[in-house]
Amino acid sequence: MSEVAPDRDRPGTGRREGDAPSIHLSVVSPVYRARDCLEELHRRVTAVVGTLTPDFEIILVDDASPDDSWGVIESLAARDPRVRGILLSRNFGQHHAVGAGLAAARGDWVVVMDCDLQDRPEEIPSLYAKAREGHPCVMGRRTRRVDRPFKRLQSWAFYKVFSYLTEIPYDGTVSNFSIASRQVVDDVNRMGESVRYYPGFLFWLGYASAFVDVEQDPRFAGETSYTLAKLLRHSRDIILSHSNKPLQLCVAFGLAVSSAAFLAGLFYLVWVLAYGTPVAGWASLIISLYFTTGAIIFTLGVVGLYVGRVFQEVKRRPIFVVRRRTWNE
Repeated sequence: MSEVAPDRDRPGTGRREGDAPSIHLSVVSPVYRARDCLEELHRRVTAVVGTLTPDFEIILVDDASPDDSWGVIESLAARDPRVRGILLSRNFGQHHAVGAGLAAARGDWVVVMDCDLQDRPEEIPSLYAKAREGHPCVMGRRTRRVDRPFKRLQSWAFYKVFSYLTEIPYDGTVSNFSIASRQVVDDVNRMGESVRYYPGFLFWLGYASAFVDVEQDPRFAGETSYTLAKLLRHSRDIILSHSNKPLQLCVAFGLAVSSAAFLAGLFYLVWVLAYGTPVAGWASLIISLYFTTGAIIFTLGVVGLYVGRVFQEVKRRPIFVVRRRTWNE
C-alpha cells in the first residue's frame, strides 16, 4: 500500500526521538534513469565520506525511474545497511525526490548531490570543511561545466530571469550540490508549497551565503532526462511560485499601453482642432485595436496562471508519495 509523506506543512524534520544509530552525515541523491551510475556512486561516496565519519548514510530516492534503478538500490541496501532506498509512486520530479530524501535524512549534516556523478563525491570533504568553519549551508559553485553550449545558454538565461523576477541574487553557477546543517534541512522541510526548488529555498531562507568552487565531471552513464519543454515548464512553475513580479509587470505594461493610447488621442484632438480635418487611416486604428486586445489577453493569461497555481496549492495534496522503502519504519 502506498505511503503518504508526513504532514504537508512539515514533511519531515529528520532526526526523531528513538532514531538509532546516531547519524552524523547523510548523502541524499535523487535517482532517475541512472541504473548504471549507482554502483559507482556507492563506491565513491562510501570511500570519501568514510574518511570524514563512520556514522553516515546514503539515501537514494528513485523517482519512478523506468529502468531497473530500484532493483540496484535494493541490492545496494541489502549489501550495505548504510544505504537507504526510497521508491516514489510516480515521477514527481527531481526536486520532489530531493524533498523525499531530506524528509528521511537523519544526519547532523546533509549533502545533496546528483546521482549521475557530474557532482564529484571527492568534493564533499571541501564542502564539509567549509561548513565546519561555522556556515550552516555551503553550496558548490561550478568552475567548469561540461554541458553543451545551448544547455549553458538556457541555464544562464533562466538564472538571469529568475534573479530579476524574484529579486533574489541567485548565482547561476550553483546547483543542488551542497551541504546543509540539521537546522537548515528542517527549515526547508517546513516549506510546504507543491513546487519544489531546493537551491531557491536555500537562497530565499538566507542560508546560501558560503560557497566552495567545485569541478563538474561528464555524466558517468546515460543521457539527461531534461528536455527543453520540461525545462521551460519547470522554469515557469518556479518563477510563478517564487515571485509576483510578472503581475507587477503586467500592471506596468497596461499602464504603458493606456498612456500611449491617451497620447495618441491627445494628438488626434490637437490635429483636428488645428487643421479641422480628421486623421485618415483605418490601418492605425486596427493595429491599435489588435495591440490592445493582445495586451489584455496576455495580462489575463498571466493572472490565470497565478490563479491556477493557487488552485494547486489549496488542494493540499502530498508533496510526494512513497511506494516503498528499503527499511521498516
